[in-house]
This record gives sequence, structure tokens and C-alpha cells, in this order.
Amino acid sequence: MEKKNIDIDVSKLTSNCFRQSKVKGECMLQMRVPGAVIKAEHLKYAVEIAEKWGNGDFHLGTRQTLSIPGIKYEDVSAVNKFLQSYIKGVEVDTCGVEMEVDSNGYATIGARNIMACIGNKHCLKANVNTTELARKLEKQIFPSPYHIKIGISGCPNDCAKGHFNDFGIIGLVKPEYDYERCIGCGKCVEACQGHATRVLTLTEDKKISKDSCCCVGCGECIVACPTGAWRRNPQEFYRVTIGGRAGKQYPRMGKMFLNFVTEEVLLKMLANWESFSADVLNHKPVYIHGGHLIDRAGYYNFKDKILAGVDLNPEAEVADHIYWAETEYRANIHVK
Repeated sequence: MEKKNIDIDVSKLTSNCFRQSKVKGECMLQMRVPGAVIKAEHLKYAVEIAEKWGNGDFHLGTRQTLSIPGIKYEDVSAVNKFLQSYIKGVEVDTCGVEMEVDSNGYATIGARNIMACIGNKHCLKANVNTTELARKLEKQIFPSPYHIKIGISGCPNDCAKGHFNDFGIIGLVKPEYDYERCIGCGKCVEACQGHATRVLTLTEDKKISKDSCCCVGCGECIVACPTGAWRRNPQEFYRVTIGGRAGKQYPRMGKMFLNFVTEEVLLKMLANWESFSADVLNHKPVYIHGGHLIDRAGYYNFKDKILAGVDLNPEAEVADHIYWAETEYRANIHVK
């Protein structure tokens, strides 16, 4: 039997959160999982899609998506219709995204899935609830035709690799020291020396001295202290890095933009991303990494626009300048 040629709108397919496959006539669905946490009941949708329309395999996407390969192009409409309940359950009911959910599946792939580590609801070292923050951010950035990649880590270990996203968000803490509870064991000093920035020293009277200028807010001292002399301040803070990216030609690690900002500042700042992108792109969304967009606008222009209307908390620090260090894959090779 002669096979029909299928007319494929690749751009539309990609926007619909499907990816082309090397196997002709097949694609892969990428189901969003904001903050990398969903209810177990939502997994049944991925299982049914994989078994009914896919090839039976399942891939954990590098951006923490539930990715289903082997879907035939002619089955995309059926898959999108089936996705309605999943999108409503995850995006609308869980994250509070204000969007119309219909049989057409995902409206756009502009804002990529927000990556996150497990955060302080499990990890001893994490300073913030990464899942809750990811869901708040999802409500702000999705759906949008303008591209943005966000990675959230609960502490400066940066397990979610925020430094290689357009925006890396890292949970910080300002540790509080109780002089009377300290027994001078030096465990916090050892932790800071071995895992952090070496700002703690043990004094002659067996108490702790701290050089606050270089504290990165990791909280290693809190985890190490056996008596609770170091405690968490209930106020959560964040570091924001910008411009990180992978890529074949100019990969680079993000640079610090904001330090010790509150969640309120963070949310208001990122709420400006779409208007900033629209302004730089003359309201014509195209695929471009956020880092490239910042480069195109210039750091000072970016800083002014992304912080427009944002009232910084007293502890907040903003980078005056950013000096990028990119990797260029060029070599002086002479072929004889």
C-alpha cells in the first residue's frame, strides 16, 4: 500500500510542545512538570499516551519534562485532546495559571519548563521551597510566546544548574548566631572551610567570628552545628544569575545579577520579562535564548526594564556591571 505524504507544520508542532524525530512520521511529546513535582495521579496520563500512541518508551527530559517518543504525526490531535485533563490539573488547578484549556494541547513552548531541585521540603541543605516558588513563577510566565528558561535551586549547591539558564534562582539564608548556645566545637568552621567560602573562624575564647562580606548564604553552618547556635532566619532570600546557556558556539555560565532579594522582589522582577522581551523584539516573538536577548538589549537597558516598578528590599544587592566570559570553539587549525 502506498503511504500518504503528510504535510507537517514544524513550527506549529514545536509550539505545541512536540519535537521532531529522526524516525520519519514520528515525534515526541514534552509534558510540562513545573518545579519537577506533580501528583502521582498525573503520571497515568503519561503512561496511557506512551502505551496508546507512543512506542511504549518514556524519557525524563533534560528540562524535567515527561517526554513520550514514538508518537505518529497523524495522532497528534488525539494526544492533544487527551492532554486536556493533564494540562488543567497541572497548570490551572495546581499552579493557578490563567489560561483556556481546550483540545488543542499546549498553546506555546515559549516559556520552557521550570526546573527545580527537591527543595527544603526534603533536602537538609535547601533554604527555600523550590516547588512552591516554581508554581508561582509558572503562573507568571506561562503561556507566553517569549522564550525564557528558569532553574531553581534550594541552596548555592545549585543542583538544578540555574547557572546555565536564562535565570538561575538560588535559595539563600542569613544565619543567626546565638553566642550563649555555642560550645566552640568548630564544626561550623570546618563546614565553611570545606564546603563554602571560609568566612568563619574560631576565636581564642572558643566562639565564632564571621567575615560577613563574603558569606554566600548557603547555611552549611546551620546544618553542621550540633547545639543550634546557628539558626535560620525565617526570612527567605534569593540570588539571581542571568545569561547562562549551553550551546555549540557560545556556551557560558550565568553571572550574578541580584543577591539577597526577597520573593516579592523576585516575582515582580520576573513579571517584567514578557514586556522586556516584547520591547526588544518589537512585539514579534522569535526563538532566542534569554541570554542572547539580554546581550542584544545591553545589560544597563535590561537592568532598567526588568527592575521597573520593583521596590528592592533593604538587603538587596544589584550588580553594577557584568563581564561575560564565553567559551568560543575556535582553533587555529591548518589543514595540509
